[in-house]
Amino acid sequence: MEYLLLAAQVILALGLINVWYYRNKKSTAYRGGDAQSLKEEFEAYGLPEPVYYIVGFLKLGSAALFIAGLWFPDILILPSAILVILMLGALAMHIKVKDPIKRSLPAFIMLLLSSFVFYNALCLM
Repeated sequence: MEYLLLAAQVILALGLINVWYYRNKKSTAYRGGDAQSLKEEFEAYGLPEPVYYIVGFLKLGSAALFIAGLWFPDILILPSAILVILMLGALAMHIKVKDPIKRSLPAFIMLLLSSFVFYNALCLM
């Protein structure tokens, strides 16, 4: 189980960094609405611009904490809880704009992984 937890942390961290750093301005098959970039996706959801920056800060900060959690597992509750909440919000936004289920798949997978890390972090206490 310990290796699954470590793998989940790495996958979450790399996934967040990939989306928010490398693919931020690129079109993907998973963007909400008709968005061609991450910022446009937030616009498609009807969210104000500051939310884009707040969510970006929370997700990249969580990615850093997931990596730090490889050595300091006590900190995993915070980033996993943040990500659970954000992924629930992401799923709600996909529903709001009536996206096909396929577009919600990455958020759902991230929700499952972050829930797994959260549960295990609680068990470590």
